[in-house]
Amino acid sequence: MFPFLKLIRYQNLLLLAFMQLIFRYGFFKFQSIPLSLADWQYLLLVLSTVLLAAGGYVINNIVDQNTDNDNKPNDVVVGKIISEAKAYNIYVVLNCVGVGIGFYLSNVIMKPGFASIFILIAATLYLYATSLKQMVLIGNIIVALLLAFSVVIIGIFDLYPATYEGNQAQMSIIFSILLDYAIFTFFLNFIREIVKDLEDVNGDYNHGIYTLPVAVGISRTTKIVFALSFIPIIGILFYIYNNLFLLIYTTIYFLFFVIGPLLYFTIKIWNAKTKKDFNQLSLLLKWILFFGILSIVVITINMKYNA
Repeated sequence: MFPFLKLIRYQNLLLLAFMQLIFRYGFFKFQSIPLSLADWQYLLLVLSTVLLAAGGYVINNIVDQNTDNDNKPNDVVVGKIISEAKAYNIYVVLNCVGVGIGFYLSNVIMKPGFASIFILIAATLYLYATSLKQMVLIGNIIVALLLAFSVVIIGIFDLYPATYEGNQAQMSIIFSILLDYAIFTFFLNFIREIVKDLEDVNGDYNHGIYTLPVAVGISRTTKIVFALSFIPIIGILFYIYNNLFLLIYTTIYFLFFVIGPLLYFTIKIWNAKTKKDFNQLSLLLKWILFFGILSIVVITINMKYNA
């Protein structure tokens, strides 16, 4: 079981599931709005998303066997612990079940055409692993977009089908909040993907994977990441000023758990040089994403009891 967990990067999948559950049970449930899916059906939506993401990790591990032998030799599973044929079988099962659940849920909300979303996700993850990730920044953008879409998809399946003329204004506000978090998720994960490329630059160079650090060098890439890190900082400060400034506990939370760590990241990335430096900064971004998503609960509670 343990090798399988390494194959699918279970920690990232737990973060993905946590993110989707937080929005449902830490936000939607407090808004007095109708929802399209029953609790168990929503859990199926989370499961489907997680299975498709797991399939993406599996095909990525299959394709990246040689690169991972250089970058992370102690973490290689395919070809060492699990055969390539078995890994392909796992990949097929994960995608079939994930897409199958998607077909079922699309029919539950009476939008059968929405099943194509799950097929598109699986296809995009396959293309990413086999070709797109070798293009400068394209692979980073694709991964960041897919994670951001995992926020949007819960609105598509849980909010949109329950929207009618009488609640359209309220639903639009809630969906716009989802989009705000999706944008935050996109930028943070986009930056993290570049940092991970910095961490893996040697193996990528040896195997002809044309990432940004391979194209322009480590030093220039760290300066680019330094500049990019100001986008979420400025964006969050602007968002707080315009929407959350009167919520004192929420403002404090953002300053200490999101803005503060982002500023620390910005300072550290300027002089980061080693694989260990980039690994630590990548982990830091993951924690910032975690606390950023958790902020929706802080906002909800702050508005309910102290607004």
